Amino acid sequence: MQSSEGVLFAIGNPLLDISAECDAEFLQKYGLDANNAILAEDSHKSLYGDMVDRYKVDYVPGGATQNSIRVAQWLIGVPQATTFMGCIGNDKFGKILEEKAREGGVNVSYQYHDTEPTGTCAVLLSGKNRLNRSLVAYLAAANHFSIKHLEKSENQALIEKAKFYYMSGFPLTVCPDAMLSVAKHAAAHDKVFTMNLSAPFLCSVFKEPMMKLLPYVDILFGNESEAAEFSKANDLGLTDMKEIALRIARYPKENGKKGRVVVFTQGADPTIIVQEGKVTTYPVIHIDPKDIVDTNGAGDAFVGGFLAQMVQGGTVDDCVRAANYAANFIIQRSGCTLPDKPEFSIGVF
Repeated sequence: MQSSEGVLFAIGNPLLDISAECDAEFLQKYGLDANNAILAEDSHKSLYGDMVDRYKVDYVPGGATQNSIRVAQWLIGVPQATTFMGCIGNDKFGKILEEKAREGGVNVSYQYHDTEPTGTCAVLLSGKNRLNRSLVAYLAAANHFSIKHLEKSENQALIEKAKFYYMSGFPLTVCPDAMLSVAKHAAAHDKVFTMNLSAPFLCSVFKEPMMKLLPYVDILFGNESEAAEFSKANDLGLTDMKEIALRIARYPKENGKKGRVVVFTQGADPTIIVQEGKVTTYPVIHIDPKDIVDTNGAGDAFVGGFLAQMVQGGTVDDCVRAANYAANFIIQRSGCTLPDKPEFSIGVF
């Protein structure tokens, strides 16, 4: 199956990543865990400037959903096979984000905010081989995406054109109504809606909008820490990842024509996938720790690879191969950065 223009549609929080390697003392200064993702609070306002003053930083286009879509677009290779929406500022960082996305072939239809700056995300890498990553997102303009943007006729046309939809869990903090609107469209037209748990705090603090969306989710992504928090927040009483995945797969669905697929990554441990009530595990590609450059974006890349094969009619096996390739590739680079073309074909891994 050949992918067509506009086949994959996404909404997310477009951010500019500010990445640096830091020490435990710096994390402690701002009350951060070595492995976590949070939204910036007042206590983090000086964090970004402090990073720039203290460390050598890299600036990379980011935001979880946008990362996944950029990777998917890279692997698909058909110009504007993907569409991305989010809110950015009318500023220098916004122009960089739009330019980079369009250079990569993504059709972006941003909402622009006149007073709020483009959002940023501190990416703090620590520990041996920089395997730990703490993310602190300052949403700024991204926090102002509204459903009104979707209601524009040109954007409605993009939604209707797509056959697959993907959103991380982060827009639940911004505009859950927009996510739900797209999800309902997908269910009503027998299309495929996919979502990511994205961060533990979303499963608890934003449990209500997440659970409203879950009935429309055909494929759910997450990792072991997010799965554990979902179980805790919803009183499942489960700690085994396979059992949690099976339980989530059984939650009611609006579109009963297809069962829910659950995909849980576990770092270097095998990926767990539940499909049609059965659990399958897939090993990741082994990598020597000395070859790991930056773990930030690896999970996003995994999803991007999975989506790239899914929209082209690939089997779950195909999707996982592409997902593993993308994650393995990105983990050996600084940030979610991509060359012109991938070196990937089904059956290589």
